[in-house]
Order: sequence, then C-alpha cells, then structure tokens
Amino acid sequence: MLDGINVRLEDLITVITQTESHRQRLLQEAAANWHSWFTKVQKMKAVYHILNMCNIDVTQQCIIAEIWFPVADAGRIKKALEQGMELSGSSMVPIMTEVQSKTAPPTFNRTNKFTAGFQNIVDAYGVGSYREINPAPYTIITFPFLFAVMFGDCGHGIVMLLAALWMVLNEQRLLSQKSSNEIWNTFFSGRYLILLMGIFSIYTGLIYNDCFSKSFNIFGSSWSVRPMFRNGTWNTQTMKENEYLQLDPATPGVYSGNPYPFGIDPIWNLALNKLTFLNSYKMKMSVILGIVQMVFGIILSLFNHIYFRKTLNIILQFIPEMIFILCLFGYLLFMIVFKWCQYEARGSQHAPSILIHFINMFLFDYDDPSNAPLYEHQREVQTFFVIMALISVPWMLLIKPFILRANHRRAQLQSLMIQENATEDIEGGHSSPPGQRTSAGTQGAQDDHEEEGG
Repeated sequence: MLDGINVRLEDLITVITQTESHRQRLLQEAAANWHSWFTKVQKMKAVYHILNMCNIDVTQQCIIAEIWFPVADAGRIKKALEQGMELSGSSMVPIMTEVQSKTAPPTFNRTNKFTAGFQNIVDAYGVGSYREINPAPYTIITFPFLFAVMFGDCGHGIVMLLAALWMVLNEQRLLSQKSSNEIWNTFFSGRYLILLMGIFSIYTGLIYNDCFSKSFNIFGSSWSVRPMFRNGTWNTQTMKENEYLQLDPATPGVYSGNPYPFGIDPIWNLALNKLTFLNSYKMKMSVILGIVQMVFGIILSLFNHIYFRKTLNIILQFIPEMIFILCLFGYLLFMIVFKWCQYEARGSQHAPSILIHFINMFLFDYDDPSNAPLYEHQREVQTFFVIMALISVPWMLLIKPFILRANHRRAQLQSLMIQENATEDIEGGHSSPPGQRTSAGTQGAQDDHEEEGG
C-alpha cells in the first residue's frame, strides 16, 4: 500500500510540474501579446463609447450623430467620413446636414502647442460664452510680464529659461514618453509659458539690477559719497558697528555724473535703506500695471456688450464698473504719478504719504496735520470721487436684477394671455384670424428673444 501511494504521489507531482510548465508557457505567450491586446480593448471601448452617443436610424441600417463642430472644419469632417467609409468597406454614403437648435453652441477656442498653456490658465477661471472675446491672446504678454515684475531676478530667470528651452528643444522625445506624473505634465504643458516668464524675468532683473540678490556694476556707480561725508549726512561717528551706508539723494553733489545707464545703481545693494527704496518702487509699479490691466479687461467687456447689442449691460454694468475703478484705483494711480512729478529728492522728506491720503479719503478725514495735501482743492475732488464710487455700487448691483425680474414677469403674463386666448378659441368653437394669431405668437417670441438678450 505504501509503494502504491508513493507511485500515485510521484504521478501527481509529475502532473503538477507539467501543469505549471504549461501555465508558464501560456503566460509568457500572453505577456508577449499583452500590450497589443490592451490597446485593442481600449480602442474597442472607445468605439463603443462613441457609438453609444449616437442614435439608430428607423431603418436600422445607419446611425445618426449630432455634434457641434467649427464651420472651418466642415471639409475635414467630410473627408474623414469618406475615408471611414472606404476603410470599412461600407456601401452607405455618409450624409452631413445642418440641424437648427435653440441651444447655445459651446465655446471653442482653437489653440496650438504655444497658446494651449495660456488658454488653460484662462479656462481655469471660467470659459467665456459663445462668440465672446477670448482674453487668452492678451495673457500671452500680460501674464508672464506681471510675473516678472514680482519675480525680478535675472539669475533665477536664466535658470527658468534654460529649463524651458530644454523642454522646448526636446519636446518630441518627451511627448513620446507619455509620462503619468501629473506635476511633470503640468510643467511640460506650460513650457512656452515658463520660457516667456524666464525671458521677462531676465529683463526685469536687469532693470532691478538683481542677480541672485546681488547687483552688477557694469557701467560704474554714478553716486559719490564724498558730499554726504562733507555735509555731515554720513560720517563714522553716527554709524553703528557693521552698519551699511544710508543713501540720501537730497544731498547736493551725490551724483558724480549722469544717471546709471540701465536699471538701478549698484550702490543701492550696499545701502541700509535699500529695501525701503526698492520695495516702494516695485510696489508702485505693480499697482500701476495691475490697475491698467483691470481697466483693459473692463474695456474688453464693452466690446462684448456692443457685439451682442446688450445696451442694458452697457448702462447698468460697464459704466458703473468704470466709474468705481477709476474713481478709486484710477485716482490712486494718479496720486502715484503726481507725487513722482511734483516732489524732487530734496523735498521728498516733506512729501505726504499716498497710503494715508487714500485711507483718509474713505474716512473723509482731512484734518491730519502730519499729512499735507498733494494739490489744491484735493478735499473737494476726493469727496466727489468717493460719492461717485458709492453711487456706482447700487447702480451696478441693484437696478439690473429688478429690470430683469420685471421683464421676466411681463413675458410670463404675455405667455399666459396667449394660452388663455387659445383655450377660449377651442372651447368657443371658433378660431381667431390666422394673421392675428401669427402676430400674437410672433410678438411673444420677440419679447422672449429680447428677454434672453437682456
């Protein structure tokens, strides 16, 4: 019995060994074809997914697909349908007809590999309505330049430029790799955006004379500290240990010649009041550029309102928006430029603070003895601007909703009156003259159309 059991165990071990080797061969053969099978399954699933979106014809011989497509691509779509018919060997000729729809068409913005990154940034904030102005072309310049104003360092800009150039020059090889890393795909899709950001950062970095937080002394400093020493503004007795030089532009004779040819004078890198000067300069330039960009965006909305003939939006939206932004932030921009032009370096210590003026403007506080007015009749001008800004808020937020609500109720009453007249005609056994009914229906449609336009 023991010998018999051993024989049976050996037979079972032989069967198991042969089964495992056979399974191993099958898995190896399947592994060789796994990629092609996976691709075929994905293609089949994609085909069935698209077919499920189509409707079957009454004759059960063809399918009907309703799609939106740009008019410029009509020829390419027809050619693709004909190629599909030839490759499939079908005898059914594809037919493409235009179908009228009350649904608003979706927004389509044609992009390429350069503009796709900028379009994605705009779409992240919201996709515009059909046939509205697309702001993406303007962001090709404004977005990287405003970034460079805040990131003004030519050293870091060169690093960004080299990284973007490497991605741009090797984009075909990098595209063929098809990485699944989300962070890498985000940077790679915005390679042209990073390229422009690097170029503009180098430009603003040269203006700020800042390279890895160090300054270049290419043309030689235009400052002379000897007049400050002679004038008593700066001397060894008043300086603390390890304290840097504090520059005073108001001291006569500190300019040894012409101003520094390009950018900030490198001596500011040694000055104790470097951050006070540069931060004020950069902040005011950022405010000016930001306000100009906001006003430009509001002006773009005016072209949309004119194109769609929305007079109500021009009166109740564009005009109060412009009044609000110009009376507050536009006036702030005016005060910055006016202070630059009005006060020189010698009188800069007595120049009033724009920030304090702007705060007092909202508080209607004009009795601050430490902050002299910038110009004559400043109190009357600021009071007028604040009142106009306060008036524009309810003008912009309250009037338009009430008008739209009244138009909606009027359209509802007209539709109810038309339904009641039609019911009375059916119950009375007589009908109104065709011309009158058509006129009423047309008038209702016109009112509905005007309501949608408003």
